[in-house]
Amino acid sequence: MPEERDSTQVVIVGGGPVGTGLAIELALRGVRSILVERYATPQPIPKGQNLTQRTMEHFHFWGAEAALRAARTIPAEYGMGGLTAYGTLLGEYQHDWLQRELVRPFYFTGNERLPQYATEAVLRARAAELPEITTLYGWTAEGVAQDAEGVTVTVAERKGEGRRRLRAAYAVGCDGSKSTVREAAGIPQTRSDHDRLMVLLVFRSEGLHELLKRYPGKSFYNVLHPDLAGYWQFFGRVDLGTTWFFHAPVPMGTTKDNTDFTALLHRAAGASFDVAFEHIGFWDLRFAIADTYRQGRLFVAGDAAHSHPPYGGYGINTGLEDAVNLGWKLAATLGGWAPEGLLDSYDAERRPVFASTAGDFIERSIHVDRDFLAAHDPARDRAAFEAGWAARSSGAASEVASFEPNYEGSPIVCGPAGCPGAVGSHRLEARPGHHLAPQPAANGRDVYEALGLGFALLSTAPDGAAASAFRAAAERRGVPLDVIPIGEEAQRGYGAPNVLVRPDQFVAWAGEEAEAAPVLERALGGGA
Repeated sequence: MPEERDSTQVVIVGGGPVGTGLAIELALRGVRSILVERYATPQPIPKGQNLTQRTMEHFHFWGAEAALRAARTIPAEYGMGGLTAYGTLLGEYQHDWLQRELVRPFYFTGNERLPQYATEAVLRARAAELPEITTLYGWTAEGVAQDAEGVTVTVAERKGEGRRRLRAAYAVGCDGSKSTVREAAGIPQTRSDHDRLMVLLVFRSEGLHELLKRYPGKSFYNVLHPDLAGYWQFFGRVDLGTTWFFHAPVPMGTTKDNTDFTALLHRAAGASFDVAFEHIGFWDLRFAIADTYRQGRLFVAGDAAHSHPPYGGYGINTGLEDAVNLGWKLAATLGGWAPEGLLDSYDAERRPVFASTAGDFIERSIHVDRDFLAAHDPARDRAAFEAGWAARSSGAASEVASFEPNYEGSPIVCGPAGCPGAVGSHRLEARPGHHLAPQPAANGRDVYEALGLGFALLSTAPDGAAASAFRAAAERRGVPLDVIPIGEEAQRGYGAPNVLVRPDQFVAWAGEEAEAAPVLERALGGGA
C-alpha cells in the first residue's frame, strides 16, 4: 500500500487523557492536530480515577464537564473520600485520607472520580465534535524526526498495512513511559527505583462491598502494614457494589501462577470474601522524570515526561495540567501573538512542579509512613500508638491543603522571586504564578463564567487607565484579551484592583498600576 502524507499544525502521539485533552485544548483555540493512538478503544484497566477540582476546571473549559460527571460509575451521593487503615482494612484504627473537599472553595468546580477508561471515552466523544482534530485510532508512531521547518512522524496501522507520513510544525509525545517521541528527541530520564515489584489486581466481589458498608462515603482505602515499611496496600472501587482494584508490593519473582492472590486480598482486608479476578498485572515502583520537556520542536507530556507510583491520585491530574499549560502556549506561538521563546516556559514551569509532587508528597509519604511504623506499635505501647495515629489524622488534612502546584518565580510571571513547585497554600489572594481562585464578577456571576480562551484583565475600573493600557498593549500585539469588571468583594478577595490572568487561569500579574506593555511582554515569554 502506498504511503500517505498528511499535514497539520501539531501531531500528538498518544491518545490517552493527556493527548486527547491537549488536542481539545488546541482545537478550541483553532489549532489543527492529528492524534495518533495505538488502541482503537480505551483499555479497561481502572487507573487514574481521582480527578481534582482543578482538573474538573479543564473539563469545564473543554465543554465536557457535564458529560464526565454523567459517566461516573459510583453514584454522586455516595462520596469520593478515602480512608487509611492500620494493619488490615477492617482493623481497629482508621482515619480519613486525601480529603480534597477541604480545598473546594478555591476552585470553580468540584472534584470527580471515575475510571480512566470512562474519562477517555468522554474525551474521545468531545474530540469527535471538533473538526480541527483528526484521529488515527489503531495506529502507532514508528519514527519521529525534526528539522528547521517542522517535524515528520511516520505512523503505521497496527492491524493493517496502512502507512502515513505526518508533517507538522510541532509534535508532542503523550505516549507513556516508553515514549517513542522522547526517545526520538534524545531526551534522557532521571530515575529513582525503589526495587519494589507491585501487583495490580482487578476483581469482582459483592462480599467486599458488604464488608465495607461500615465506612460510608469512602471509595478508596489505603492499608498500612508494619511488614511493608511504608509501602501501601491499596483498595479502590471501580463501581458501587461489584468491581475493585488493588495495588500492593509483592516479592520479586511473583507471577500470576505462583501466588495465591485471593489469600493476599483476604490478609490485607482482614476478612474473607468472594473474589473473581478480571486482571492480574505487575509494575515496578519507580519515579522517572525527563531531563527536559522540550527538545526543539518535540515535546513530552504526561507519563512520557514523568511517571510515579499511583499514590495519591496525582498522575492523571499532573498530566492534564501539562496539556493545558503547553496547549495555550503552542496556540499562541502558532497564532503569531507570542514568540517562540514562550514554549521554553513549558519546561520551566511544569518540570519543577512534577519534581516537587514526587519528592514532597509521594516519596515523602512513603518515608513518613515508614518512620511511623518503625516508631509505633500498638502491641508494644498502645497509648503512644494512638497518640501518633491521632497526629497522622490531623496531618492528612494539612497535606491536602499544602498541595498547591504553582509557578512562583516563573520567567513569564511578574511577581516575587521563587521556584515553581507543588508545595504552597490555598488563598483567595491573586498571587502571580498561582491558580486564580473564583470570585464574583461585577454582574454577580463567577469570574470563571466570563473567562475565555485568551488573557483576561479582572478590573474594578474596566474603563480606567490601567485597563485601557492593557487593552492597547494587547491590541498592538494581537493578543486576545478580555476585560472583566469586578466589584469590591472580589477586590478584597484578590487583594488588588487589577489582575492579569493567563489563558490557563494562572495569575500573571496583580496590582494597582503597571506598565502594561512590559507586563504583557513578559507574560508572553518575550521579557524573561
